[in-house]
Amino acid sequence: MRMIQTAQRMVMAGAAMVGLSGCIVSINDSGSDRAEAVPPPPVPMVCNAAPAQYHIGHDATQSMGEAIVKDSGARSLRWGPPNAAWTMDYREDRVNVRYDSQMKIVEITCG
Repeated sequence: MRMIQTAQRMVMAGAAMVGLSGCIVSINDSGSDRAEAVPPPPVPMVCNAAPAQYHIGHDATQSMGEAIVKDSGARSLRWGPPNAAWTMDYREDRVNVRYDSQMKIVEITCG
């Protein structure tokens, strides 16, 4: 008996969803059938490490990291401490900065 009641509830819920799906209406203020203008998607930020290469040899500081992000056009920064492993995930909007034990920048790449 309980399974029959559960099945009936599921059928009723499905019927209600089908019935409500017709209630979605798109109304345009102007009354015309023209599509609304949709703003263009944001411009993607893509890293270019070439303009930031002159930072190699400088101290790895927060302000230097900010300058590298600005120069590379990246959205985010990943610091690479000495002898550390990195994941191999690639992100075109990220700049990678490796530094040595003396806190000197030794490599700037994208990804």
